[in-house]
Amino acid sequence: MKNKLKSIDLFCGGGGLSQGLSDAGIAIVAAFDNWDAAINFYRKNIPGHPIEKIDLQDSKSVSAHLLKYDFNMIVGGPPCQDFSSAGKRDENGGRANLTLSFAEIISILRPDYFIMENVDRAQKTQTFTEALTIFKKSGYGLTVTVLDASLCGVPQKRKRVIVFGILNTTDNVLIPSIRENQSTKPMTIRDYFGDKLGVEFYYRHPRSYARRAVFSIDEPSPTIRGVNRPVPQGYPGHVGDATPISDKIRPLTTKERSLIQTFPESWDISGSKSEIEQIIGNAVPVKLGEFIGKCLLQAISNKNSYPKCKIDKEGNWLLFEQRSRYLAKGQPAKEALLGNNFD
Repeated sequence: MKNKLKSIDLFCGGGGLSQGLSDAGIAIVAAFDNWDAAINFYRKNIPGHPIEKIDLQDSKSVSAHLLKYDFNMIVGGPPCQDFSSAGKRDENGGRANLTLSFAEIISILRPDYFIMENVDRAQKTQTFTEALTIFKKSGYGLTVTVLDASLCGVPQKRKRVIVFGILNTTDNVLIPSIRENQSTKPMTIRDYFGDKLGVEFYYRHPRSYARRAVFSIDEPSPTIRGVNRPVPQGYPGHVGDATPISDKIRPLTTKERSLIQTFPESWDISGSKSEIEQIIGNAVPVKLGEFIGKCLLQAISNKNSYPKCKIDKEGNWLLFEQRSRYLAKGQPAKEALLGNNFD
């Protein structure tokens, strides 16, 4: 590409999306989160650019702070517990509101590109719909798609909704790239590791005993979650288990779970076991992040094939011109940004 993509990662967590995008050829210039354990994990494994602790709820002050960086793309996965099947599904919670904060930051700074990631369930919520409305009013063509990680180079059945935004374009321009690059066959653990794990079957603690818990390496892993428990003495077995429970069946180790998330084997996962497990479970699989990045780059390289949107008659595109002037002026940008009404 003539103009290399330079991205900021908001809600970066343990760095799965950052690393994947970097592997695809997108430069990460800065990363942000509000959880010390995740920041320390990220800093150990992805050096070379700043990672800052910041509360991302105040969209205007955050936007002013981000202006010190040179970027043309923003990515992020706002915390999804309020949307997930494991959470309370509370759309009025602070975590759900962070999705709107992300959308507002995009509407203020209007980078050329953005990517937002969340759990599949999020797309059924009013919060998600409101975020899409903010993106559309800000001039973005959107591609909203649910990706199964097992079709994107990850040995894990993990579904996530991805929103791609490209400024001043029509919708769904990434669909051809996604269809072209997706596998037609889910990736199994054996496909990815061979016999390296040394097991044929393993235990993954279910949310209830109404669900299976024993899986084969000849299928994709179920979604890696933020908890990893031993086989309980009273586990009754399940008709769907890949094999009957026995003393030969064990849970995967923390390191094995990180590898199924396609973290590099060289990554340092030392630290509090409960925190590391949660960081791993919350992460975007690295290979999924790489797939996302490659699809975006491919669509951009074919950008002459998709139509551009016209400038809004009400002058909405002036916001982008304002941002350009603020960047040129440096420090006064913060005062100018905070003093403007971007509604």
